[in-house]
Amino acid sequence: MKYVVILGDGMADYPQKESGKTPLELAEKPAMDRLASMGQTGLVQTIPSGMKPGSDVANLSVMGYDPKKYYSGRSPLEALSMGIKMADTDVAVRCNLVTLSGEEDYARKTMIDYSAGEITTKESNILMKAVQEALGNAEFSFYGGVSYRHCMIWKEGTVKTALTPPHDILGRKVADFLPSGEGGDKLLALMKASEKVLKEHPINQKRIAEGKNPANSIWLWGAGTKPMLDSFEQKYGLKGAVISAVDLLKGIAKGAGMQSPDVEGATGTLDTNAEGKVQAAIDCMLNGADFVYLHVEAPDECGHQGDLKGKIKGIELVDGMLRKIWGYLEANGEDYVIALLPDHETPLSLRTHTSGPVPYAIYKSFKPADSGLKFNESDARKGVYLPDGQKIILTMLEK
Repeated sequence: MKYVVILGDGMADYPQKESGKTPLELAEKPAMDRLASMGQTGLVQTIPSGMKPGSDVANLSVMGYDPKKYYSGRSPLEALSMGIKMADTDVAVRCNLVTLSGEEDYARKTMIDYSAGEITTKESNILMKAVQEALGNAEFSFYGGVSYRHCMIWKEGTVKTALTPPHDILGRKVADFLPSGEGGDKLLALMKASEKVLKEHPINQKRIAEGKNPANSIWLWGAGTKPMLDSFEQKYGLKGAVISAVDLLKGIAKGAGMQSPDVEGATGTLDTNAEGKVQAAIDCMLNGADFVYLHVEAPDECGHQGDLKGKIKGIELVDGMLRKIWGYLEANGEDYVIALLPDHETPLSLRTHTSGPVPYAIYKSFKPADSGLKFNESDARKGVYLPDGQKIILTMLEK
């Protein structure tokens, strides 16, 4: 038996003013609609009450780990993926490279771009090396990651600092969202100092000359302590694998003792190596994985950017990947279960995550159904409601 979860990050959305339809309704996605019509379809509440609607919380939930028990912060999971060793007293902090407006007073600046124009990993790691050389010390260490997503380790740090994700404040003045509370003055000083390091760096000067957004500041958020996840295999009796371009998902995999192969050209954006990710999922199954979690970041990135056409394209990208995985499973001749869902909503109108329930579909090759529903928010309301994300994997495992 093979179990596959295909997760299109942030696919769920609100109806658009112009059409009255959501991106899932506007997209051409025959594989998704066929899966929904042949299986159990409905809404699932992936974000527990009282928790923030982040991809960290939502993906832990869908992967079968109750966030109220297992969640210790976003950045520590990314640190796991990056191979950073954390002491029990360390705090990991997500360190975005962002684009801020040019006012001299830091507090008067506006958050222009949380991803610095989706800066390349090659460029960003050179910049993070410069940040580490200038600002790293016995207390703070900076580590390069993928694209704009990086990590800072704070020795003997605190998680009581009030920090705001940069994608939540696009187009807004940063004054009300700067680090505050315990340790806030230290982190704000680092952010301000980083601007001096980055502003005149040759890479940013070149990006400006090319009409690209410069990575002119770091932005610190997502702090947490060393995570402790139970083994996925011991918990569910399945050998698991996670296919993703982002350190967050790869960190969850590592913490849970699951495979997480690196896929060349997997970027987390629309230009990701979709073929390579599908092949990696198939290879993992060929090499003994019973459960594969295929994560696609692109719809979420387009949601944060307010890009309707891009989000539709991202959904259609996921549909094509589903079609190919499904084709492999059918040809393999073994019973299988496929679950399809987003982790959370990323409404284009808000450009950030929200915590409403999201559509899901679960198809079992040995027990096909006839829901007559398509895969979208409206049809999902007519289906079976699941009160928490862990019910996805439990429903998949039901014989």
